[in-house]
Amino acid sequence: MLFNSFEYILLFLPITLLVYFVLLRQHLTVAAKLWLFLASLFFYSWWNVKYTPLILGSILFNYTIGGMLENNGAAGNRFFPKRWIFVFGIAANVILLCYFKYMDFFIANVNVLGGIRLPLLHIVLPLGISFFTITQIAFLVDAYEGLVEERNLLNYALFVTFFPHLLAGPILHHSEMMPQFDRLRSKVLNWKNLHLGLVLFFIGLLKKVVLADQFALWANTGFDSAQSLNFFEAWLASLSYTFQLYFDFSGYSDMAVGVGWMFNIRLPVNFNSPYKATSIIDFWKRWHITLTNFVTIYLYTPLLRSFSRITFTASMIAIFSAMLISGFWHGSGWTYVVWGGMHGAALVVNHVWRKKKLKMSPILGWMLTIGFINISFVFFRAKNWEASLKILKGMATINGVVLPHLFSRFALLQGHKISFGPWLNGIQGNYVTLSYLLLALFIVAVGKNSVQIAENFKPTQRNLAILIVMINVACWTILSNNRVSEFLYFQF
Repeated sequence: MLFNSFEYILLFLPITLLVYFVLLRQHLTVAAKLWLFLASLFFYSWWNVKYTPLILGSILFNYTIGGMLENNGAAGNRFFPKRWIFVFGIAANVILLCYFKYMDFFIANVNVLGGIRLPLLHIVLPLGISFFTITQIAFLVDAYEGLVEERNLLNYALFVTFFPHLLAGPILHHSEMMPQFDRLRSKVLNWKNLHLGLVLFFIGLLKKVVLADQFALWANTGFDSAQSLNFFEAWLASLSYTFQLYFDFSGYSDMAVGVGWMFNIRLPVNFNSPYKATSIIDFWKRWHITLTNFVTIYLYTPLLRSFSRITFTASMIAIFSAMLISGFWHGSGWTYVVWGGMHGAALVVNHVWRKKKLKMSPILGWMLTIGFINISFVFFRAKNWEASLKILKGMATINGVVLPHLFSRFALLQGHKISFGPWLNGIQGNYVTLSYLLLALFIVAVGKNSVQIAENFKPTQRNLAILIVMINVACWTILSNNRVSEFLYFQF
């Protein structure tokens, strides 16, 4: 079920909220949590019910392994050493993820390297498997290190399946989430939280349906349909995807956090104006924050500890390796590995720059950061090498520059690989495309983000009026488009 569908907005969400707080009002706390868990399963099963046993099996398996890790003490016993249990649990999760997400990728590469023709399995990727798998891997790591304090199956199952975050994050941590389901203040309907949640939800919905879906039209045409692109078409296609991805994913995260507030559950912030970053280190502190935290704690730190001596060089190798793995986590393709490697290399360069105490103006830093991010997202978006090279060739002016007819009167522009005519036909764009890009740039570089709105929020009549306007605009846009599009991170 999609956040931007009328089934969700008009039926599922209000019914789930109403029944949950009615049960809590009757002091039926366990029943209320069970209802929320079953509602989350229904939400997940809406896409494809045959994958419901998969997520239930994953929950029961990891809860059981977590209990064995806690109950076996520091060393375990001679039949089931604690380390063996831990390795088995992690391996099972990784194998599950690899089977569904990477099996066809592995087969295709074996076919190329071995000159054979093994048939692809064409496995359909279960929604949310990347997110609920790494969430539970983190749980097992903490259980192994003795950091898990609560052992309640219903709370654990609800922590994993809580529908706002289930399909595309934010990535949750058990220590932050599980206690919230039992806090007294979470059991009473809070009108301020409800109002704030609605505001954040519809801010996210507007990001998705007004901005992201519009940028998708130009990005999809440029990356998937056009045979070749000129300079402006290539840059506008890449920038369209850069903004599409941001407004799509941050929109989803805003909606998830907003729904959490409605249930008095505080989900972690996932975005903090990442396109205001003045360095790549700053970018990763702002972009997909919960993934950055996971990579730092559960990838970078163990990789660094594997070195005999912790040095600056070892730290840089660990950063680069962690980003490579992060890139591969996003998708089964070499383009994702290249994207991860680019960001790993950029982080290393940024850390070396800081270590040498070199200076750079914030404006130049911002321009270089946004430019690098935009180029790296070409590999993130492209379905194959050919598609990425098509965009990059256009960006490098290899296919020439085309300007609108009105510029042909300027003698200075004659020649130099410049021609005049339809200049954005390759992405089916026009001056509206430029208007959207300028609007998006203003929003991400100057406007307040959802974190700032939440911090200063007050349920006033003015804010209520703004909320009503947002609801009307969002619903009108969905009706006008006559379609409901999926969120980009569903495929990752």
